[in-house]
Amino acid sequence: MASKFAEFLSTNKIDPRRVAAASRELERLRPEDRAKRLARRQSKKSEAKPAADAEKPAKPRSGRPATGRALAAAAAGKAISGPSKTRLLRAVNRVLEQKKKSATDLKSLF
Repeated sequence: MASKFAEFLSTNKIDPRRVAAASRELERLRPEDRAKRLARRQSKKSEAKPAADAEKPAKPRSGRPATGRALAAAAAGKAISGPSKTRLLRAVNRVLEQKKKSATDLKSLF
């Protein structure tokens, strides 16, 4: 018996390798992400008081894509972590967007 994730990929004709490639591209660190990390590290080092009106920076990319092992576990219906599910969801939604289809949610995949 196939898992919900495997059935979703087969009904939408999505190759798992394409999901892995999309995840790699989405989660890859970019120069602005590295700059945010550097600024955060330097602010912790200086122990400066944060300004009250300073806005909170946007959440940076993790730099950790969905792996082939996570894809295989999701396709087999095994338990995977929450962050890994989210990475797979973002990658699947990117592939669906490229296919001109509407995005899906976490409940329909897992």
